[in-house]
Amino acid sequence: MKAVQIIARGKPVFVDAPKPALAPETAIVRTLRVSLCGSDIRHLHHLPDSYYPTAAGETGHEMVGVVEAIDSSASPVRAGDRVLCLAPDHRAMCEYYRAPVDHLLPLAAGVKLEHAVQAQQLGTVLYACQALPDLRGKSVAVIGQGSAGLWFNEALRWLGADKIIALDIKAYRLAYSRHFGATHAVCNADESPAAALSDICGGALPDVVIEAAGEAKSIRLAVEIARRGGFILWFGVPRFETMDFPFFEMFWKTLQTRGMVGAPQDPGHACTRRALDWISSGQVDAAAMITHTFRFDEVFEAYALHRLQDEGAVKIVIDMEE
Repeated sequence: MKAVQIIARGKPVFVDAPKPALAPETAIVRTLRVSLCGSDIRHLHHLPDSYYPTAAGETGHEMVGVVEAIDSSASPVRAGDRVLCLAPDHRAMCEYYRAPVDHLLPLAAGVKLEHAVQAQQLGTVLYACQALPDLRGKSVAVIGQGSAGLWFNEALRWLGADKIIALDIKAYRLAYSRHFGATHAVCNADESPAAALSDICGGALPDVVIEAAGEAKSIRLAVEIARRGGFILWFGVPRFETMDFPFFEMFWKTLQTRGMVGAPQDPGHACTRRALDWISSGQVDAAAMITHTFRFDEVFEAYALHRLQDEGAVKIVIDMEE
């Protein structure tokens, strides 16, 4: 089968890899769509040199496909079913992927594949939201308006936040923010974010800050713009192992902070199933998230665009069937 492999930092190539063999309680899934995510950029460019070369199929983990074969007497999934396939090893940028049967979530009959694949990231956002305090009547700032930040806007609306304030250094991304639930938008490349937030919050700073970008500047910004005694949720995948951090400011502000990852360990994948239901029912607008589609043989161009965040890119889908 054809697969992507990263042979050195920032150097993906196509390789001919063995098609995976069926094993007990697994399924072979033919890949149909893959979405790109910030964690793919980390795998491509920011892991220790000793990590490379990667295994075949890396990097890709937001994947939908069709079950070609399955070895399980207990699973309700059958050969021919369309599924959202969880791939926490990031090895799904390939034509066939072997997954444990409990990582297969069947798709509703009418849902489009490119929409359904967005449920993986929305599921991780819903899972992370479990770490948030009660948001009813609270002000929340979301740093980063890529797809994760936009999904947070949507979730915060359902959780009852009073003010949902989107921040990004790229104005074009902020144009999507209100559609996904933001009540305010701040381009922190053009103005002081703390001053703008104070104006929005009546002289105060936000009660809660969600960091959804993973950049060193945005992580430090989260501490800067949180009110005294506030709460920070760390969600953006960091591009580095260590960094300079304003620990004294965090200490002096008596901030509560929490990182929340690990959605594949969610019992029964409840949050990802809820995300699929939201998308399948039209409760959320997955179509509005997708800005670009590339063929599999164009995936390197897609990686480059995703890293540059250029040409109006928000969510990029790889169509394995074209």
